[in-house]
Amino acid sequence: MHLPRLLSTAIVMALATSAFAADTKESAPPVVTPAPTFSHAAGAPADAIVLFDGKDLSAWKAEKGGEPKWKIIDGTMQMSGGGLMTREEFGDIQLHLEWAAPAEVKGDGQSRGNSGVYFQGRYEIQVLDSYQNPTYSNGQASAFYGHSAPLVNASRKPGEWQTYDIVFHAPKPTADGKVQPGSFTVLHNGVLVQDHIPIPGAATTSAVFTGVAPRGPLFLQDHGSPVRYRNIWLRKLEPKTAK
Repeated sequence: MHLPRLLSTAIVMALATSAFAADTKESAPPVVTPAPTFSHAAGAPADAIVLFDGKDLSAWKAEKGGEPKWKIIDGTMQMSGGGLMTREEFGDIQLHLEWAAPAEVKGDGQSRGNSGVYFQGRYEIQVLDSYQNPTYSNGQASAFYGHSAPLVNASRKPGEWQTYDIVFHAPKPTADGKVQPGSFTVLHNGVLVQDHIPIPGAATTSAVFTGVAPRGPLFLQDHGSPVRYRNIWLRKLEPKTAK
């Protein structure tokens, strides 16, 4: 099945100048220097699902269906030809991934090293080169896009590898027809930047996946910048069904 693209660049830029205009550069989180390079490259936990280990893209499909077009270069995958979506769908998870914005700086604000990690294809943690690059704070690196700015800016320099360790609990419907909010807890380069931030059921920034669902794909956005990813794994946090 062919899926339409998630938010286009034009829509994102329109949101940046309208809905999020009040979240100004003056309210930017303070900058902190993360510890020396922190990586889980040595391997994933025993119960993890490895989504990318530098070898192939078998866990992924193109956002419009079919085989992914991203390039594998020196054990990393580089965006090319649209976003990537996991073949498997997930509910509550712990996710680890590493990413790097281009070393050569081009543009500023949202046009610099822009990508995004969408949980269930709906709820986005922003990927952006936010090193000495002011933008609206709930759109910078490690923001819950459009909803929650990070506590601090823990970004490394362009071209350097960065880590996200994220615990995601999805919004869930309740018996009375309402929605129990989910939550994000995010560490950026080992620094806590989102501390159990609520995820309302209507918090999606996707043009494809709407409403509350028990599961959905992990989606990596192609926003036109050659962002690279490596060492991607997750652990399911849902209760195991008794056999």
